Amino acid sequence: MSDKVIPGPVCDNNGIREAVCIHTKKIYDSCRDRDCIEDLRFYPTLGSQSVIERASCVRSGKAYLLNVQIDVEPTSFQKGYYSVDIRYYYQVKAEAFIGACRPVEISGLCIFDKRCILCGGEGSAKIYSSECNIDALDPQNNPSSNLPTGVVEVVDPIVLNMKLVDPSECCIPCCPPPCPPPICDCQPTCAENECYEIPPCISSCFGGDLCFGNDRKRVYVTLGQFSIIRLERDSQLLIPVYDYCMPTKECACSGNNDDDPCEVFRQVQFPVDEFFPPDCPPTNDDGCCSC
Repeated sequence: MSDKVIPGPVCDNNGIREAVCIHTKKIYDSCRDRDCIEDLRFYPTLGSQSVIERASCVRSGKAYLLNVQIDVEPTSFQKGYYSVDIRYYYQVKAEAFIGACRPVEISGLCIFDKRCILCGGEGSAKIYSSECNIDALDPQNNPSSNLPTGVVEVVDPIVLNMKLVDPSECCIPCCPPPCPPPICDCQPTCAENECYEIPPCISSCFGGDLCFGNDRKRVYVTLGQFSIIRLERDSQLLIPVYDYCMPTKECACSGNNDDDPCEVFRQVQFPVDEFFPPDCPPTNDDGCCSC
């Protein structure tokens, strides 16, 4: 059995110079997911709601991820495991058709809640830091509870479907979970804005108030969402070092007022593709592009 590696110089034929101890985030557990989120309630702006009331149909547009809220809590059934509660805030834009007129753009908010269970290890030590924390009573950072850190990597979703619904013709719970108990759309409309506490930074993205109830027509959205979720902890790791990382690219000093603008322009690459667009890719027999 080989000797245990300790920090310090290392004689190695692969170019490793030394072993060093670093402080970094270690991933304890992670998962990836492909969510097909069906019939998400679309909360339009007040101006968009007035368009929806007169619309005969809607056409799918684009969705943009505005923010993600993450909450990590230990589970009661198994030590070392944590529930990761995630709330996604989306801005969805679409087109509504009113008679034979040109489509009108509508915009609104969609919210999706998700939970997963991951292993994050156990830790009971309190962590202090000398880094400045403006909001703390003491200039130093307050001690943390040693929970793992939840991280969500996500891209903008894909709008798979949108539909216009008359609530009087169906019975759909007006409040998504965790609102208890479900109230039917056939009954008097509930105060749906009580179901979600919309952060001010989300509301400000729409340039006006959102409509959460008292509507005759509603829009439901189906989104496709890819995500990677992981739990991390601060750890000290022993890693091999090959050499110091020295930048190889020189800084371009473009702020010198003495530079000749014509000389700078001569160094710009000629935009050939702007004058001669690339050829279309070859197609299959059925006319579809072959990637």
